[in-house]
Amino acid sequence: MAPRNAAGKGVDRDLTSSVDPIRIPQRAASNETEIDRAALALLLVEIARNVDPEHHARFDGVPASDHRMESLRQLLVGREISELSRVTHLLGEPEQFADAVGRVLASATARAPHAQLGEALAPAVERAVQRSIQKSPGTLTDIMYPVFLPAIRKSIGEKIDQTFQSLNETLRHIFTWHGLKWRFESWRTGASFSEVVLKHSLVYRVEHVFLINRNSGLLIAHVTADNATSEDPQLISSMLSAIQDFVKDSFHEKEQSGLDTIRFGELRLWSEVGAFATLVAVIRGNPPEELHDIVRDVLLRIHAEYAQALERFDGDGSQLAGIETRLLPCVELKQEDSTQGIPWLVVAAVLLVSIPAAVWLFLSWQSGQRWQAYVSRLEAQLGIVVAEQKVHSGQFYISGLRDPLAVDPQSLLSGTQVDPTRVHSQWQFYQSLEPEFVLKRLTASLAPPDTIRLSVVNDRIVAEGEASDTWIERAHAAARQLSAGGPEFDISKVRDVSPETRAAERWQAYVSRLESQPGIIVAQQTARGGQFYISGLRDPLGADPQSLLSGTQVDPARVHSQWQFYQSLEPEFVLKRLTASLSPPDTVQLSIVQGRIVAEGEAPANWINRVRAAAEQLSVDGVVLDVSQLRELNLAELNYLREAIQATDIFFYSGNAVPGPEQAPVLDRLADQIKEFAQKARKAGVTARFMLTGHADATGRETDNVSISASRAETVRALLNKRGVAPELLLVRGAGTFEPVVPENSRTGSSTNRRVSITINLE
Repeated sequence: MAPRNAAGKGVDRDLTSSVDPIRIPQRAASNETEIDRAALALLLVEIARNVDPEHHARFDGVPASDHRMESLRQLLVGREISELSRVTHLLGEPEQFADAVGRVLASATARAPHAQLGEALAPAVERAVQRSIQKSPGTLTDIMYPVFLPAIRKSIGEKIDQTFQSLNETLRHIFTWHGLKWRFESWRTGASFSEVVLKHSLVYRVEHVFLINRNSGLLIAHVTADNATSEDPQLISSMLSAIQDFVKDSFHEKEQSGLDTIRFGELRLWSEVGAFATLVAVIRGNPPEELHDIVRDVLLRIHAEYAQALERFDGDGSQLAGIETRLLPCVELKQEDSTQGIPWLVVAAVLLVSIPAAVWLFLSWQSGQRWQAYVSRLEAQLGIVVAEQKVHSGQFYISGLRDPLAVDPQSLLSGTQVDPTRVHSQWQFYQSLEPEFVLKRLTASLAPPDTIRLSVVNDRIVAEGEASDTWIERAHAAARQLSAGGPEFDISKVRDVSPETRAAERWQAYVSRLESQPGIIVAQQTARGGQFYISGLRDPLGADPQSLLSGTQVDPARVHSQWQFYQSLEPEFVLKRLTASLSPPDTVQLSIVQGRIVAEGEAPANWINRVRAAAEQLSVDGVVLDVSQLRELNLAELNYLREAIQATDIFFYSGNAVPGPEQAPVLDRLADQIKEFAQKARKAGVTARFMLTGHADATGRETDNVSISASRAETVRALLNKRGVAPELLLVRGAGTFEPVVPENSRTGSSTNRRVSITINLE
């Protein structure tokens, strides 16, 4: 604002006539107006001069002031200055300011958020209401009196009617059988006797419910109970509204009140008046007064949910969709009819006579049922035949037949609640032919050994197992006795197990076991004088016949065997011999496929030739050795690696048995090559041996040169072993000066001859 005020002060200064006219930019209606840049520049200089007087001396050729500055200021801030003056004047006049605020207060209050506005106004409104009540309580009473007094009067009247209704029904039913039953229900549930009486005695049914607009008398909604009939609901609604208006006009009732109850025969019309609608319920019978509260609650909920639509209702029910569902609970209210009883004193007398008789009849019937259950239980038991049973003078009599092996009838009385002292039984013993009892008697008389098992199978007694010929004879005799009327005794599954028979059976089992073994051919076997003789052919790779005796219960001392060795042509035996003789490399697998021996994998050419020769020999004996899947192993890489190893030398300084530090990388590379070569050679089916030969130059004595050459070879072996080469692969020897690489004399010597060389041998 400082520049603007400074410019304003400069308006009062005079402008020299030497300045050209300035064209101030205007808000033209068209785009043809252009800005005079020279005039605008002079105007900006004038603004700068007014802001800072020091700039005055710098612009001598520019006028000191210009009256057109006031025009410029009016164009730029004239409207704001006018509005500011008006607001300042308005704030200075309280009455005008209050009038202005009052014109916009209602609109501002309507637009303000309800929560914030309520929080802001609540303290002030509460204090104002409190002070008003304290100052003049009568005012609040006069305001609330027209609202609460009719409601209180109506509520008191309904409670009085409810009390008299409850008293009438209670007195009417107090000396009836239902009254006695309802007193017991009151004691059991904790409700008052009058409530229980009203619950059961009042008979009613809500048949129709009308919702009528209070102002226009138009029908808003109508629902009907099942099986209820009526005339046109719109006509009935109009008649009810006409009756309401007639009563009000005739007796000068207040507008807020309405017709409460109309009774015509068994029908009652209960009316509840609301702010915008009246709910009329058509009830058949004698309803309880509490029904008023239920109807009133329905009307209140409808007003709470459809208040605006009810207030604007003009006959169009599109804004009141679903209002019939709010009225349905009313037509579901009903109380079914209950039969009135005879005086309870008569009932009590009848009960005094009939209860003892009923108790006696019940106890007699219960006792008879228990006895019949006991008899049925006896008849279901095996070995018991009930011939006669009866009940006489509270005593029970039973007689019949009983097998001694059957269950004791007296023990079956436990759990039946029949008094054992009142039961008189008479049983005759007999032998039942039921398979279970026959099995028990056979077990007791025959005393079968542990190797015999007796059981009942399809009403037959079956014996199975091993027994002596004596026991089998006794069993045959028992079977013949049972054949006349008794169950069948089957002993066909019993085997004779005399010692000689058992020994012969065990020997035959052993011979069968031998004959099933591959590589064993039984030529002859006999049993004579308790001794067993056997002879035949046996492959050395087959099972040992003597070891097969274990578990057969054949005494080895009684077995005399004579076996001749032979080579079986069974594929598994041929495979074992081929594996032992050919020693296949790790890259070759020998297996049996559908009775043929198949060799597959990679192997050296010489090994494949050996296998093919073996295949030709076996073909003569009818054994097939398939070598079609063998591939010759490529040894080119192995030969290249062999040449690289043998071309490597480890050099030493004169007189030293330990190589210099510059030989360490050579030793590392040599160790890796030796391990790789040994692994590949093993896969090819050969074993590699590496000969480390130590050499010396010609200086010194020959014996010393031989010794130092051997030491050099041992040192290299130790260094290679330290680098992971297996020691069994390395052989050492000392050659001294006998195998020089280059010729030399004994005085000068040669460093090339002080070395350790490597030679590979394959096995």
